[in-house]
Amino acid sequence: MRERSPYAGRMGTLRGRVDGLPEWDRCAVMGVVNVTPDSFSDGGRWFDTAAAVKHGLGLVAAGADLVDVGGESTRPGAKRVDEAEELRRVIPVVRELVAAGVVVSVDTMRARVADAAVAAGAVLVNDVSGGGADPAMIPVVAAAEVPFVVMHWRGQSIDMNNRAVYADVVPEVVTELRQSFERAVDGGIDPARIILDPGLGFAKNAEHDLTLIAHLADIRALGRPVLVAASRKRFLGRVLAGEGGDPPPARERDAATAAVTAIAAREGAWAVRVHEVHDSADAVRVSRAIEGAV
Repeated sequence: MRERSPYAGRMGTLRGRVDGLPEWDRCAVMGVVNVTPDSFSDGGRWFDTAAAVKHGLGLVAAGADLVDVGGESTRPGAKRVDEAEELRRVIPVVRELVAAGVVVSVDTMRARVADAAVAAGAVLVNDVSGGGADPAMIPVVAAAEVPFVVMHWRGQSIDMNNRAVYADVVPEVVTELRQSFERAVDGGIDPARIILDPGLGFAKNAEHDLTLIAHLADIRALGRPVLVAASRKRFLGRVLAGEGGDPPPARERDAATAAVTAIAAREGAWAVRVHEVHDSADAVRVSRAIEGAV
């Protein structure tokens, strides 16, 4: 029998609540704004500040509950941008979306970017490294008293595919995610402000990703709300391609993404992170209606 998380009792509902964020009565939908020229999904489309802000507002109009703004691609093989450039890309977009009344998250691995984004009005820090890339991140988030996404991560994008080696992916991810969670708590972040993310596509192959989705209950058993970020990722392309076929382009994987959204919502995910909001928002509404009929 797997060890029960000492924090499991803090989970107030099926999905849990996150101190410092609105409490939704269903799986929340997080829309993605990539202010980058090289995103795997929509590289360059929202690189301009005005275009990024317009896109973020469009995501909210389509049903996003919050918007995640990032200025650095974390696709496999991506090289890092320097800090000044990431700040230049992200902060004006965060500031303008917040001014328009949007609930904004910042997607960054850098403490200075997180700090500046929170100062500009962001209410959530989404760090794909879970605090592992920048030793200053956890102290900055703890001092800011904002919610923090801790994702399962084994290293930078440039070589993460080489780290996709598991004897048994579910317990190994659970163990490593628990360790990252405990490191964040030990660093001063209130556990009631922590969200966990299994890190689909990060140091994982398609089989690993599918297995983790099938076992989201094991991630939830750690006792904190879970964010599922499957949108347009490689494993969906592999599934859609079938045996020996060619994966469709990222922007042709939105129906598959919505399918994962429906499953994640039904399995108690706190939120899903998606590029195309409308279909996933519909999937969440249907899932919630089914829950209400039980």
